[in-house]
Amino acid sequence: MSEDERKRLLGPKIKDPSIKDLKTLPNMLKLFEEIWGFSAADIYNSTKIIKSMIEDKNCVKFFSFTGNLVSTGFRGIIKDAINKGLIDIIITTCGSIDHDIARTCGEGYFRGTFEIDDRYLEQLAIHRLGNIFIPIENYGPVVERVVYKTLHRLDESKTYGVREIIEEIAKDIGNSDSLIYTAYKKNIPVYVPGFLDGAFGTAMLTYSGLHKLSLNPFKDENELSDIVFKAKTSGAVIIGGGISKHHTIWWNQFKDGLDYAVYISTAQEYDGSLSGARPKEAITWGKIKPNAHSSFVNGDAAIVFPIIMMMLF
Repeated sequence: MSEDERKRLLGPKIKDPSIKDLKTLPNMLKLFEEIWGFSAADIYNSTKIIKSMIEDKNCVKFFSFTGNLVSTGFRGIIKDAINKGLIDIIITTCGSIDHDIARTCGEGYFRGTFEIDDRYLEQLAIHRLGNIFIPIENYGPVVERVVYKTLHRLDESKTYGVREIIEEIAKDIGNSDSLIYTAYKKNIPVYVPGFLDGAFGTAMLTYSGLHKLSLNPFKDENELSDIVFKAKTSGAVIIGGGISKHHTIWWNQFKDGLDYAVYISTAQEYDGSLSGARPKEAITWGKIKPNAHSSFVNGDAAIVFPIIMMMLF
């Protein structure tokens, strides 16, 4: 290796910040670039990539996340990302719709703890989602009531896609506290490929046993294919894993892969799971371009993504 090659390989020198440099949050965020230590470097790179996505006027920006996050205050950060123009398309799980409806139209979710006897919670009729406590009556019954109300007013002669049903529910909610209503106001489609995997899908199933409901999920897929095929460039912020992550990168393989990709996850890759797979693996499937700008942040999105949003805005 020549000396010139060595110089090109070496980045800026590592700097040592002092406590006195951390007087304000903006000071700390700026130092992420200078510290360049482990996850700080990944957060800094991810921020640069997302900034490039926003500045690329030809870029269709996908945002993928798992439903557990909507049970927390992170829902507000997603709404901020929508309102600030970071998102064009949402791909998520059924749980996102469940928790958004339940929190907007019910009596709320509550702070809890991981360290508790779950048999005791079951006796008290409380669901536990990590360290979030959800009284049973604040979840399933609320989702069913809201979904039934919307389905009851729909045109029985029409066949709906899942995205269209979500949009109709958002219209009925009509409350800016709601994530799906915020997306609806900004004309951002919300796609849920695993729509049967939760209370929202189950409510549609039980309703269809009593009333006529024509549902065609292929309508959603045709819409996604049109979006991808028309995109000159595309980018994705992908939080967590599972079906929402895979659906995002799966469809982008049909335009030769994503041009920008930021993954935020705590999953590890050594069990071969899609949730833990790094962006480099997606290159082998044609889901991310070999020359794409990509980054992986190993961390809790509820901590990492708000920091990225502060660095961006």
